[in-house]
Amino acid sequence: MTAALEALELTGRVVRNRAGSYLVAKRIDVVAGRIEGHRDGFGFLVRDDGGPDVFLPQEQMRQAMHGDRVAVRLGGEDSRGRPVGALVEVLERSNRRIVGRLHAEHGLLYLAPEDKRFAQHIVVPPAEASKAKAGQVVTVELVAQPSKRVQPVGRVAEVLGAWDDPGMEVEIALRKFDLPHAFSSKSLAALRAVPDEVLESDLKGRRDLRALHFVTIDGETARDFDDAVCAVREGHGHRLWVAIADVSHYVRDGEALDRDARERSTSVYFPRRVIPMLPEKLSNGICSLNPQVDRLAMVCEIAITPRGTIARYQFYAAVFRSHARLSYDEVWKRLASGKAPQHLRQLHEVFRVLLAARARRGAIDFQSVETKMEFGPDGQIRRIVAVPRNEAHRLIEECMLAANVCAGDFLSRRGHPALYRVHANPAEEKVKALREFLAELGLALGGGDKPRPGDYAELLDQMKGRPDFALLQTILLRSLKQAVYSPKNLGHFGLAFDAYVHFTSPIRRYPDLLVHRAIKACLAGGRYEGQDWEELGRHASECERRADEAGRDVENWLKCRYMQRHVGGTYEGRVTGVTAFGLFVTLEDFFVDGLVHISELGRDYYRFEPARHMLLGERTGKRYRLADRIKVKLVRVDVETRKIDFVPAQKA
Repeated sequence: MTAALEALELTGRVVRNRAGSYLVAKRIDVVAGRIEGHRDGFGFLVRDDGGPDVFLPQEQMRQAMHGDRVAVRLGGEDSRGRPVGALVEVLERSNRRIVGRLHAEHGLLYLAPEDKRFAQHIVVPPAEASKAKAGQVVTVELVAQPSKRVQPVGRVAEVLGAWDDPGMEVEIALRKFDLPHAFSSKSLAALRAVPDEVLESDLKGRRDLRALHFVTIDGETARDFDDAVCAVREGHGHRLWVAIADVSHYVRDGEALDRDARERSTSVYFPRRVIPMLPEKLSNGICSLNPQVDRLAMVCEIAITPRGTIARYQFYAAVFRSHARLSYDEVWKRLASGKAPQHLRQLHEVFRVLLAARARRGAIDFQSVETKMEFGPDGQIRRIVAVPRNEAHRLIEECMLAANVCAGDFLSRRGHPALYRVHANPAEEKVKALREFLAELGLALGGGDKPRPGDYAELLDQMKGRPDFALLQTILLRSLKQAVYSPKNLGHFGLAFDAYVHFTSPIRRYPDLLVHRAIKACLAGGRYEGQDWEELGRHASECERRADEAGRDVENWLKCRYMQRHVGGTYEGRVTGVTAFGLFVTLEDFFVDGLVHISELGRDYYRFEPARHMLLGERTGKRYRLADRIKVKLVRVDVETRKIDFVPAQKA
């Protein structure tokens, strides 16, 4: 224990728990936690005890960096009512490599971190620069930590190349978000034992479904296929088979491939590159349900009534064969033309009855607009276009939902631990704010203080046809909590399911692989033991958020590079966010977001009214509200900070 912590021992006690967290007991004015840095130099302590975050002024951040674990003495509140802390001791350094761009000043090199939560520049002495040059993107290892008077010092560990090299945005994101992107040597060695085709010995104990007309339906550019479907009419109802790649047959618990998959927890998707959870020999090879080859699968066979309810289901291991690799657009063209083959018509019938049951159940049916970046030979964006969503997309979605809810029911009935996909009820304060906003528009959300999913669904139906529907839907979505993985089965509010797990994507999601193992264990009359389900849920949820953040970061980089060519232009947009400091505007022709700072709105004083999502001019009465149309001029693009700035067109 350090001298500073020994001093605290006189009146309090610092201990380290099994998770490695430092706890400060008895001294209620000293707390421990991890620092969340801010680009402007200050930071916040995210407390281990779950208490409110503690504001750390810039002078308190000079000895610590984003990610460090520290002990802080509480010292009152600032003008905003936030608890303020003073650094007592750095308990644990984050000890990670930091990626950034090298700059030269007065003959010395320093690194400006890409992650702006690292607000300090890192000095790189000549002896530690290797062959790196100013302007290049590198990663550095810290060789000296910051102090009150000295900046951190680093050693160049890796030179990635020039800042504007094609693909550099992904290389930066991998390191900025600490994404695992190289498989271990033990995993690569284990791949040599993985067969290229299904072996005869693998068929023992499996049902043979190769005569059924399974197909895969995915996007045009998909390369890994982890689900295939088949349906037949059965009396007045239907029988649906959902076959999912049996990844657990090849990736065994605790082995090298499993350890790498668990660390990644999810595949990460960038506009031009995928960082897979599993090596390609598995994800695009033996585990991918490619057409006209035998594949191993875990199958959910479901009997569906004419009203779209699940009468019964069963899970089992099987061998099967996909008879065709189809795309969403191809399937929808065949269905819309009325000339689709019988096996597709029967799948479409299943979709229609499942969709009707979804509506009766009261599930919330948000309609999203997905976009796609189209690139030229130079690696730059040529344009960003909307990707239309058709009934073939929804057909597969409903089939996967049915299999997932069967898996959740299967495990919950047996009391077997699992990672549920949990979507908790919305918080009361969020519901209250939503009601206040809707009242301004003459709309109302039913259900009182605790609305049901059906109340949201009914409101969505009322709003359809309004010109501001997309933005109103966004407000409804923001009032809901984020879905997470948890061993506690709290149900799925948005889908209106009592027990819901992810079963259908074990190639790209580790929780699905765990569900497969749990189901197999139950089918064999045993249990899948030895797992820390709480830790697995926390890790999977964190990795999912990290992957989403990395994907958005890369998209924002590419959009900024794209919009640099359009500076000075005037464009139509909609207000998609209102804050105390300005308006976020989405350009309708580009699907790109930027900020109109409040200082650009004129000489009036604008008051922010969060419940009404509005800025109101006190002198003129001018209002800027969510969903308002606005014409703006693009005046500035900063790729490094991922910022796009607009001004109202009338100021141009």
